[in-house]
Amino acid sequence: MAQVRFADSLAAGLSLALALAIAPAGAQPAQSQIWPQKTVRLIIPLPPGSGSDISGRLLAERLTERWGQPVVVENRQGADGIPAVTTFLSARDNHTLLLSFAGVITMNTLLHATLPYDPGRDLVPIVPLVDNFLGLEATAALKVDTLADFVTAARAQPGKLNWAATPGLPYYILLALQKSTGINMVEVPYRDFTPAFQDLTTGRLHIIGTGLPTLVPHHRAGTAKLLVVNNRERSPQALDVPTAAEAGFPELTFDSVVGFFGWRDMPAFIKDRIAADIGAIVAEPAFRARLIAAGTIPRTGTAAQYAAMIEEQRRQLAAIHQASGMKPAQ
Repeated sequence: MAQVRFADSLAAGLSLALALAIAPAGAQPAQSQIWPQKTVRLIIPLPPGSGSDISGRLLAERLTERWGQPVVVENRQGADGIPAVTTFLSARDNHTLLLSFAGVITMNTLLHATLPYDPGRDLVPIVPLVDNFLGLEATAALKVDTLADFVTAARAQPGKLNWAATPGLPYYILLALQKSTGINMVEVPYRDFTPAFQDLTTGRLHIIGTGLPTLVPHHRAGTAKLLVVNNRERSPQALDVPTAAEAGFPELTFDSVVGFFGWRDMPAFIKDRIAADIGAIVAEPAFRARLIAAGTIPRTGTAAQYAAMIEEQRRQLAAIHQASGMKPAQ
């Protein structure tokens, strides 16, 4: 019953965020109210080399030029993005920004019984940036060619195969894979995800889920097999790899939207400035091409549209969570 009330509260909070995003921003600040006035920290809850990190660093270069102040990327990976969120919320100095996957709102309420922040109130969607391409990749040592082959191998060895994933949707996708197919695997947690690839290519780790930019090189080298892309469309970086739906696992299809969040009561003029400047940069053809080359899909939209994307993902994950019978971690 408590979970139901929490879900209702979260939905109400997202609805409020959507309404606030639609409402007029009000009077603009005086010209003397200049922002930014110092170095801007960009908190990203994923490791260096991930799709979000690459996109964030590309954007940081352009924002530094546009704002006349350094924009410095700070990776705070791990624990489903919770350290990144708490770092962001504790700063509240108008010069610390959060570029995050939507899972810090949509997923963490499913995976954690309690959180040190209120997802529906403390995080305010400002503007989307990209959709990350996500995938599932198996070690070449298993000699499987498809995700169906991997599931067959896992069923034949219950509790013998292991898995790892970066925070956000990749983690949830692998949980959902196990619940939807009935396979039983052992999670291997990594504080730093780099060793996961070393273990995958040597056969000590059997399957991983993460963004495509770090998966494709191993797929091309033949040291691992990229089994599916979890987006609605195939990736230009790996056109030979089917989507989850094409592979027969439509329940593993997710659009991994990544964007900027503000904190509750962040001044409206700062949110408006961030949204306008990022929207202008993403609209540049050359910059869009760089995002696509980095393995992401450029996203544009208003704060209201971004809030609606997040709410759609929340509903999708909640439905899968309920159907699979997963319980939040204690």
